[in-house]
Amino acid sequence: MKKKFISFKETKRFSQLITSYLDKAESIQPFYGLFPSVQNFKKQIEAKKASYSDSHRQVLANTLRDQYSTIPHSVTVQKNLSLLDSKNTFTITTGHQLSLMTGPLYFLYKIVSTINLCKQLKKDYPKSNFVPVYWMASEDHDFEEISSFRFQDKSIRWPGKAAGAVGEMSLENLQPTLDVFEKQLGGGANAERIKDMINQSYRTSSTLSEATFRLVNILFGEYGLIIIEPQKPELKALFKPILKEELSKSSSFNAVAEQIEQLKKGLYSNYTPQVNPREINLFYLTQNGRHRIEKISDRFYLNGTEQSFTEVDFMRLVDQEPERFSPNVILRPVYQECILPNLCYIGGGGELAYWFQLNSTFSHFNVLFPILLLRNSALIYSEKLGKKITKLKLETTDLFMKRDALIDKKIKQISDIDLDLSPLKDQLKKQFDSLQDLVAKTDASFKGMVDAQQAKQFNGIDKLEMRLLKAQKRVLKDDLERLTFIHKKLFPNDSLQERDLNFTSFYLKLGTELIPNLIKSLDPINQDFVLLEY
Repeated sequence: MKKKFISFKETKRFSQLITSYLDKAESIQPFYGLFPSVQNFKKQIEAKKASYSDSHRQVLANTLRDQYSTIPHSVTVQKNLSLLDSKNTFTITTGHQLSLMTGPLYFLYKIVSTINLCKQLKKDYPKSNFVPVYWMASEDHDFEEISSFRFQDKSIRWPGKAAGAVGEMSLENLQPTLDVFEKQLGGGANAERIKDMINQSYRTSSTLSEATFRLVNILFGEYGLIIIEPQKPELKALFKPILKEELSKSSSFNAVAEQIEQLKKGLYSNYTPQVNPREINLFYLTQNGRHRIEKISDRFYLNGTEQSFTEVDFMRLVDQEPERFSPNVILRPVYQECILPNLCYIGGGGELAYWFQLNSTFSHFNVLFPILLLRNSALIYSEKLGKKITKLKLETTDLFMKRDALIDKKIKQISDIDLDLSPLKDQLKKQFDSLQDLVAKTDASFKGMVDAQQAKQFNGIDKLEMRLLKAQKRVLKDDLERLTFIHKKLFPNDSLQERDLNFTSFYLKLGTELIPNLIKSLDPINQDFVLLEY
């Protein structure tokens, strides 16, 4: 794949918070740990080695081996499972919801970034081992967000509702949706490979969690990716001290609220928190749902039900069934870093934005804050489309413009008449400036008439300019259609391709070469947006 790069800031598609982080702005430095660099990873290795307990490691290693006992897995996965017993083994982690067919294309970029960072760290620190981990957000309950994906220009949707954690959802009513999708795939070797993936995951699994586990293992198992199902009693048992403190003292609420205030003061005036803490940042899982926990006086209540518990009873449940207690977005990162020998979390801009709110929470619970790395972002297109881009003389920055703005810009460039009426405005301004001398010599009513007439004239020129542009678009209809076609291919729905399309849209074209090409092309340490031409 041929590569081009553009900075995240130049794309104008990412938040000020993220571009400030990439620029290492002083204003945001207090809100994270170490910035991702080769030198800082050495510091993080030493800090994690000192803070991560042998007992946690043993529980983790045993639990993961148990998870894989019924799943066919590669020699590389088996090797990484064994390496987790060693004190010199550390993880690099990314996480994502259990989106149907992995959801948006950037899911692949997250995992490729994670795998490639492990490879790079092994070169830099050969005495240590680095294992890539995908954390399944199986306890989430936002079914609407994960129940569809876009294949080419079509939305494939799984009808239904989730009562509790999505990981436990039955796949029985998903099968008709899969039938529809397979028809859309058509024939050919690559289409058959996708169908085979579906057969080995969604067609043979009983729950969404199991199906996602199997699918991701099919896609990335040969690279040694370890998939973790966090909803395990053995793992939740490691989190019991923090669960109890959260229930009794609402510790995370106070820590996050304080950090949000610091962010508002230290950043920019319009800063808005990515997430807001609750008094208790835990849910309680039952067969009927995932219920928010609320404390009123001396009792705990499950929101949406009539159930309540005394503190003594609730703490007993923590001891006996810790898997029933599910951390929300505030405490999930703490749970992750508590049970993993993790050095770095790789996520998208929205994820990093809420991690920036959590540094003080980690400090309070005495859990080491990980290095945060923005995942790779990419734009994939064919050589044929690349030639069309060149022919229209589109610069890389042009491609990332919003469609209407790009069309206006290019029409003005290729038009054989001048569509810019600003010289006319300049002349008009000089004439009205001269009138101001008369204004100064008469009463206020004349000034009002002059100002009104000036506004009317300038508004008229703006309208003329818009009509002229519209007329020229009709003249340059063919160029306009070519430009629109290119932009729709690159930015479906005028949004980033990686946020809109599913990987299967490209797997149909590239097949088994898709992921190896991404592995070769994406560099997690290079914090630029990459354009990939195949």
